[in-house]
Amino acid sequence: MTEGTSPTEGELADLARGVAAAYRLGTDARIDGPAERGQLGQVWPLTTSTGRYAVKVPFTPPQPEDVAEDAAYQDTLLAAGVSLPAVVRTPEGQVLAAVGDTVVRVYEWVDIAPRDRWLDPAAVGRAVAAIHAVDVPCDGPVDAWFTEPVGGAAWHRLAERATSAGAPFAADLERLVPEFTALEELLRPPVRARRCHRDLWADNLRGTPSGGLVVLDWENAGPADPAQELPMLMLEFGVGDPGRMRELYAAYLTSGGTSRITGAADCTMLIATLGHIVEEGVRRWLRATTAEDREHNAAWVAEGVGDPVTREVVAMITTVAAEVNA
Repeated sequence: MTEGTSPTEGELADLARGVAAAYRLGTDARIDGPAERGQLGQVWPLTTSTGRYAVKVPFTPPQPEDVAEDAAYQDTLLAAGVSLPAVVRTPEGQVLAAVGDTVVRVYEWVDIAPRDRWLDPAAVGRAVAAIHAVDVPCDGPVDAWFTEPVGGAAWHRLAERATSAGAPFAADLERLVPEFTALEELLRPPVRARRCHRDLWADNLRGTPSGGLVVLDWENAGPADPAQELPMLMLEFGVGDPGRMRELYAAYLTSGGTSRITGAADCTMLIATLGHIVEEGVRRWLRATTAEDREHNAAWVAEGVGDPVTREVVAMITTVAAEVNA
């Protein structure tokens, strides 16, 4: 299975049987719903005689050593009481399996509510405090995606190319280039890096039918400063409301959250990540060859230009944090 193609019924039946065999998940295996597409892969619902599972098919097969590390991190968090789907392994203890030409990994199934930025901010704060309470060291440098600027010259070139190609987001992007460039002057390297989720947007922090929260998609976990994850959450689940931001951050601290926002530099991950999301979305839109891919990537760009991070937003986050810290 490759990005941009739709598998046939026969291919899905082969996938279901192959996954069930590789992970010893029982009989009567079937894919019983549509895939949920993310930026890095697709998730297919699998039902067998032993239960229901989530089958992840990455567009680019990951390195086994990286997968082993993120799976071990998830195991540690699950044992500590963090709400997340359990990793399913093969009888040989492997996380990845090859089903024909397709590399997969499997999780236990968790029923989730639709993406919702209006989740209870205090519940979000408590959930992230539980994650940060589990201190797992992580070797290696922090990826540039989370720390480095796109750069003024690159922003201007992207805006020019988007305008020339008639991109639906071109006017918004061109208007925001000066703001994005100014924001990048605030970027600073993290003070203390440890293993973090690094992708705690509303796509991955979901409500459940029982009223709880569950955290998904840990494959992107790696070195980061946990303090720099907090502004991302305050933007995403604060929805521009200082009261919601305050409630989230205060609940995080009173629930044992181990990090503090102390200034604009702690917004580095927020600024850099959204900048690179917009950058990559524009580049993908420009090279897309189908209307579906252009629509998908335009939606990705909209995450950064429709509700953009600005210096005013950074000031709001840091002001709220200072008030709570006091």
